[in-house]
Amino acid sequence: MIVVTAAGGRTGLAVVRALRERGEDVRAVVSRRGPRPELTELGAEVVRAELTQPLPWSEVLAGADAMYLIWPNFDPDEAEGAPALFREARRAELPRLVYHSVLRPQLRAMPHHAAKDVAEEALDASGLPSWRVLQPCAYADNLDDELPEVVARGELRSLWGVRTAQSLVDVRDVAQAAVALLTEDGLDGGTFEAAGPEPLTAPRIAELISARVGREIVAEDVVPGGEVPTAYAARCRRTMFDHYRVHGFTGSPRVLTDLLGRPPRSYAEHLADLDLPVEVLPDDEPA
Repeated sequence: MIVVTAAGGRTGLAVVRALRERGEDVRAVVSRRGPRPELTELGAEVVRAELTQPLPWSEVLAGADAMYLIWPNFDPDEAEGAPALFREARRAELPRLVYHSVLRPQLRAMPHHAAKDVAEEALDASGLPSWRVLQPCAYADNLDDELPEVVARGELRSLWGVRTAQSLVDVRDVAQAAVALLTEDGLDGGTFEAAGPEPLTAPRIAELISARVGREIVAEDVVPGGEVPTAYAARCRRTMFDHYRVHGFTGSPRVLTDLLGRPPRSYAEHLADLDLPVEVLPDDEPA
């Protein structure tokens, strides 16, 4: 039995699906009551538990072989909450824990990176018998919801500028890497980067979308205005895009390639799997 937290989110659902495809039993942890057909249809056992309330975790972890700990995005409780759960996992004698971190958590300019850096330090000192860390870059999937509008208006609006690049990774590849860390031996105490195969500027992403849908897409630089917000989640988003604008956010795909046993999906391959409106030129028009 493998426990997956934040199982109703993008990452959690992908990890649950990948584990179930391997035939693993999964206990999917969610924070809100109510039906979760996306999880129950995969055959997962769905349980409700709050990440910041450790009291019921002995029951959640009972009989588990491993846990994949995902903390919700831009949550201010991660720096304290994740180490508390490491302690609960040790008390429950959990055989293995994999922590979902981020590429370059040491970037203190971004609060949500700094929180994961603190959590990684606590994990190293946790006394857990087997732990591993996965550090993904930004997801290719993060752009998916806005793609129909991008195609409709012919414009990709980039909050991170048009000069610096990102190494976008497909969340399915992140999930497959998580499965390897959860189930394979010989990886204890390791931190593993999960970066996409190529550096992509916003204009390059626009070119790839153009090739996929058959119409011109241009990248537009959208510069955030005003002061950096004080609310935690908004501040995380703003400082993240400000950092990307100046420095980019790229990494090497070599570690992920080794975990997957193949190269990670390119952004073009990611786009090929999406249901996007494609323009087809009439036969009497030149290509």
